[in-house]
Amino acid sequence: MNPLFDAVSSHTRRYFFGRSAAGLGAAALASVANPRLFADAQPPAPDSLGVLPGLHHAPKAKRVIWLFMADAPSQLDLFDYKPALNDYFDKDLPDSIRMGQRITTMTSGQSRLPVAPSIFKFQQHGQSGAWLSELLPNTADIVDDIAIVRTVHTEAINHDPAITYIQTGSQIPGRPSMGAWVSYGIGSPNQDLPAFVVLVSRLPEGAQPQALFSRLWGSGFLETRHAGVGFRSVGDPVLYLSNPDGIDRDTRRTMLDGLAALNQQRFESVGDPEINARIAQYEMAFRMQASVPELTDLSTEPQHVLDMYGPEVTQPGSFAYNCLLARRMAERGVRFTQVFLRGWDHHGSLPGSIRKLAPLADQPSAALIRDLKQRGMLEDTLVVWGGEFGRTVYSQGSLTADNYGRDHHPRCFTMWLAGGGVKGGVTHGTTDDFSYNVLEKPVHIHDLNATILHCLGINHEQLTYRFQGRDFRLTDIHGEIVHDILA
Repeated sequence: MNPLFDAVSSHTRRYFFGRSAAGLGAAALASVANPRLFADAQPPAPDSLGVLPGLHHAPKAKRVIWLFMADAPSQLDLFDYKPALNDYFDKDLPDSIRMGQRITTMTSGQSRLPVAPSIFKFQQHGQSGAWLSELLPNTADIVDDIAIVRTVHTEAINHDPAITYIQTGSQIPGRPSMGAWVSYGIGSPNQDLPAFVVLVSRLPEGAQPQALFSRLWGSGFLETRHAGVGFRSVGDPVLYLSNPDGIDRDTRRTMLDGLAALNQQRFESVGDPEINARIAQYEMAFRMQASVPELTDLSTEPQHVLDMYGPEVTQPGSFAYNCLLARRMAERGVRFTQVFLRGWDHHGSLPGSIRKLAPLADQPSAALIRDLKQRGMLEDTLVVWGGEFGRTVYSQGSLTADNYGRDHHPRCFTMWLAGGGVKGGVTHGTTDDFSYNVLEKPVHIHDLNATILHCLGINHEQLTYRFQGRDFRLTDIHGEIVHDILA
């Protein structure tokens, strides 16, 4: 970011209106300092084509919930049915399939790459006849509401660059995450909650997950107010949400008013836009003291809704709890919610580990779709499910008839999307008989991100930010919208 450019542009007409549209500038300062001044203000009206200011076309989705399966679930054991592999059990992966493609150092030293067919049964479900593993009985019930994309692929072959890549559009850390881009591009209709919220679910028993770094939901070179706000499962949902002992709400308000005045003087002196962001963050934190406790109070949820999400739904930090919390955030206008579930890094003993983890993911994920649908919210809420890459068809380590491990595989993996302009009951793309290469309709992660932005009414090529002399965007110089899965 160029401080001189920001200082000058902060006083231009274009910059003023840009800031006003995003909720900052002088109008924003007045509104956060005294929201009642704007209590009767109406939201901006769409044009004759239904396009709101700041959007490039009429959106199908108002919000996104991304259920991120960190550590990479095995597509071969969940979604990508390959019955012909039974004939290849314990045979070496053919060179004609691998074609010299690189593999990780964890298996490159093996003397063999023995093919490991999935031991789990698959069946067709729904009117669409989609194949799903027995590990996903609840997903099977909503299969006609989701679009299964079997041909997602990436260049990254290890966890950190891969998850950084799909989150930010670059394998190198430092760029804004998708949620931050969405916050920057279209903001949020709710002034009492962040535009971008992150929920990291409690680890399953026995899981050995990869680390998650807060930069994965960071704002990069965008203003810090666009970064994801992480909610915690222990103590205050957000750090320092409660006032310290001896400090009441009126005292906190008086303190923030004085701090805002000092920060405004500083802004007028140096023109650093980050000062306005700091003011807005203080005010958001103040409003969250009232909004967050109500948000996280599940006592008002009917018992049949709690039952739908499963037995762990009342345990803060569980994936089930976080999925229900994501629905409550969607109801309150949170623009982008990301729910992480780790533990899919099954390099060894995959069958036993995935039997424990898949049910923890399956029921809450399906419940979220049903819950949104029952409330009439699925049509304008885009739900995304998947991880950073897939798993190999060959076994890492020893292979037996009922046990195997799988290494990282970026060449093809499966994700699903639902609602928010996505066509249900669709299976997109074809992989080869080994789930190793894409045969038809490849979907790069840039394509995936471009499609998500498209559903929100954003042209991914036009959502840009100038930094260090060039225009950056989430999809870099790539990305094609996957029209086949759109309604």
